[in-house]
Amino acid sequence: MRIIRPILYVVLSLVGAFAIFLLYATIDDFKPEDRSSVAVEDQSEILSDSAVLNLLIWNIGYAGLDASMDFFYDGGKQMRPSEEGVMSNLDGICSTLTPYGNFDFILLQEVDRNSKRSYHKNQIETIGQEFAGFKIYFGLNYDVFFVPIPLSNPMGKVESGLMTLTKHIPAEVDRYSFPGNYSWPMKLFMLDRCFLVERHPVSNGKELLIINTHNSAYDDGSLRTQQMETLEKFLLTEYEKGNYIIVGGDWNQTPYGLNPELPAHQFDTLNLTYIEENYPAPAWTWAFDPSAPTNRRVTTPYHQSTSLTTIIDCYLLSPNIELGNVNTIHTDFRYSDHQPVQLQARLSPI
Repeated sequence: MRIIRPILYVVLSLVGAFAIFLLYATIDDFKPEDRSSVAVEDQSEILSDSAVLNLLIWNIGYAGLDASMDFFYDGGKQMRPSEEGVMSNLDGICSTLTPYGNFDFILLQEVDRNSKRSYHKNQIETIGQEFAGFKIYFGLNYDVFFVPIPLSNPMGKVESGLMTLTKHIPAEVDRYSFPGNYSWPMKLFMLDRCFLVERHPVSNGKELLIINTHNSAYDDGSLRTQQMETLEKFLLTEYEKGNYIIVGGDWNQTPYGLNPELPAHQFDTLNLTYIEENYPAPAWTWAFDPSAPTNRRVTTPYHQSTSLTTIIDCYLLSPNIELGNVNTIHTDFRYSDHQPVQLQARLSPI
């Protein structure tokens, strides 16, 4: 009994501490509104109804998933590189983006504002300093006071989201929450997905919507299905108004019709999920570069000949937008587990 009692006290203390932790996490859980406005401080400018636009999308992986990294969520062992490694990656991300300072829009995902995994560096400020003259808008989609896994080196505090840089001042910017989430208690420590919408007045009285999205991963597909249904309703409603729409980001799904092969790379067919044919409706255009991967599976560090790769970062254009060209920027996954994709398109009233 003398031996059992202290052990029982320890067990009860641990259980009690864990219960208190879950209670605090539940109370502190980030509960964003379905729609929330992001402040726009300046007078919006009007775009020509025949404007040619240049965009770039990139999931920067919080500057923590460079080519040397594997990741525990994907079956690897690591959670983050050294602080020196994260700072080096962030410098590399900035140097990769800088040549595109003449672009109209840059849409980034997994940008940390205050996270342990990126050593609490404000990546929004660091990247923004490279783009004087751009307006910056941020949509929070990951706000957890402490992620307790992996147990050996917990991810800890995470504050991260979508970052859109624009040369053109919008009339309005809104964060829209995607529906659905994991069950309790897992949902307390996962992302609250969203898409960030900029509205730009056009000279013909319509609007151009630039949408930054990051859809779910690590689920059985049900969350992605709900998100795509919600986005479809939003897109079709806006297009019926005559508006122009460009959606770009990390869809965590492969464009319909893409052959499961990539030149000089291993195509990732594990849990391969294609976007529905004719989504969201016929005549909409999916824009991607089939010659190069945009994402690698971070089960192991990156090796071109053996790493599994795929295309999940792409654009969706409404029928009143003409596709010019789309190209993946080859970085060899040096700074992130994703590669950037650039697009040129033109507004074309129909």
